[in-house]
Amino acid sequence: MKQSMTFIPTLREVPADADIKSHQLLLRAGYIRQNTSGIYSYMPLAAKVLQKIQNIIREEMENAGAAELLMPALQQSELWQESGRWYSYGPELMRFRDRHNREFALGATHEEVITSLLRDEVKSYKRLPLTLYQIQSKFRDEKRPRFGLLRGREFIMKDAYSFHSSQESLDEVYDKIFQAYSNIFSRCGLDFRAVIADSGAMGGKDTHEFMVLSEVGEDTIAYSDTSKYAANIEMAPAPMEYEKSNEEPKDIEKVETPNQKTIEEVAAFLNVEKEKCIKTLLFKADDSFVLVLVRGDYEINDIKVKNLVEARTAELAAQEETKEVLNCVTGYVGPLNIPTDVKVIADYSVQSVVNGVCGANEENFHYVNINPDRDIPSIQYADLRFIEEGDASPDGEGSIKFARGIEVGHVFKLGTRYSVDMNAMYLDENGRSQPMIMGCYGIGVSRTMASIVEQYNDEKGIIWPLSVTPFDVHVIPVNVKSDDQVALSDKLYKDLKAKGYDVLYDDRAERAGVKFADADLIGLPVRITVGKRAGEGIVEVKFRRNGESQEIHADELPGLLNDLFLR
Repeated sequence: MKQSMTFIPTLREVPADADIKSHQLLLRAGYIRQNTSGIYSYMPLAAKVLQKIQNIIREEMENAGAAELLMPALQQSELWQESGRWYSYGPELMRFRDRHNREFALGATHEEVITSLLRDEVKSYKRLPLTLYQIQSKFRDEKRPRFGLLRGREFIMKDAYSFHSSQESLDEVYDKIFQAYSNIFSRCGLDFRAVIADSGAMGGKDTHEFMVLSEVGEDTIAYSDTSKYAANIEMAPAPMEYEKSNEEPKDIEKVETPNQKTIEEVAAFLNVEKEKCIKTLLFKADDSFVLVLVRGDYEINDIKVKNLVEARTAELAAQEETKEVLNCVTGYVGPLNIPTDVKVIADYSVQSVVNGVCGANEENFHYVNINPDRDIPSIQYADLRFIEEGDASPDGEGSIKFARGIEVGHVFKLGTRYSVDMNAMYLDENGRSQPMIMGCYGIGVSRTMASIVEQYNDEKGIIWPLSVTPFDVHVIPVNVKSDDQVALSDKLYKDLKAKGYDVLYDDRAERAGVKFADADLIGLPVRITVGKRAGEGIVEVKFRRNGESQEIHADELPGLLNDLFLR
């Protein structure tokens, strides 16, 4: 492609609203342009990168036995109502009405659509297993779009769905897709980890996220410093056993703590350590309320709470709800004298508290000398806190460390979550009706492109891995008024294309400095500069990855490039 014939609107200055490298560089190098908050146009260079990523995905998904289809982005509300997600998915689902006042949503995901397709077309176990996927734009009304392509309101996604007649079949396909994802992200050149994760609004159990390691990642990965263990911080199990003081239990007392609401304030006011305090918070799990306790030096993990009580959603109760249910204001809530319809659960760490402090369910008062086993007989213990750095690794090897990660892929074992709700049944070998067992597998395609840029860049611009580069070679004549330089550049452009290389030819009448700066920004693997020695057939070859350069005769180029691209 001749550069004068394509559209690469580079920028010299860093855009003021671009906070991270990928956003800055994709804008500056002319790959993307923002249309409105969280919505971008992909310029020609980005379209080529996305196509390369999609080709890798298609090859690996086909190797895993998946077939491609394309479903509508416009989805009727009735399907989401069948699954129960029309009301539970939240405001991120973009909803609207058509001219006939019928409700629709723009596809945030396609579990409902694919399940409705399969329930209408597949009636027998003989058609299972079946794995289908698509690559399509998705829409989510993010409250705060940020970081360019890493959190947008419209983005490109590969989503796949598998249907089975047995758990063993699901496990087998899950493992195949897991391996396919590992292959995809490895071929894209990414440094990533597959971590244990939560299924969230998707439902189901047994799920892994594929996280690209990056300081700008919005997720925290808990990993062992000596083993391969890795999990999203939301899912990493915390220790079950804690050292308990051998001091004698004392009689419980109510003490006045005026305007002392937080653990830090109460601990300081009563001159005790935070681990002597019991943090008590009211959660709303679906339509019920549950009181959750954790030792004062730890934080409650709402995902673990949700999973323990088997709710679809679990979030901190509003202040008004706390007042209504417990007749108490936030900051003074405690586990004593609780209504019988409110379940009380506690993190294992609470078992270690002796003569502790907790709220008295009365404003400006706390209890001291509380001993959970003695004073809260109906308490249920479980792992309910966030793991912390330095905790023992759940696999028994090493200690936990934290790293930031960008989620680029997610695989789920959905089970019968959607097939039961939406009546997607098949007849088994005995002619009995059974719900289809499902799996779900997603990759953020546009997010993957941004993640690659996060890991491959320097102060001059992007450095594309060979597998996803928009062009292989950048041919740059220094002076387009020189007949020798233009003639050699034209020949190189023609010959390299004939040998299968994707070539960007900078035929613009620009100064050499502008061309070189643009070339570094764009980030193609090889730059071939045709300069003053063009009449001798000599060119300069520069490698973007390490900045090394050398002068060679044009006839030697094919061998050099063959070695680099392994052709």
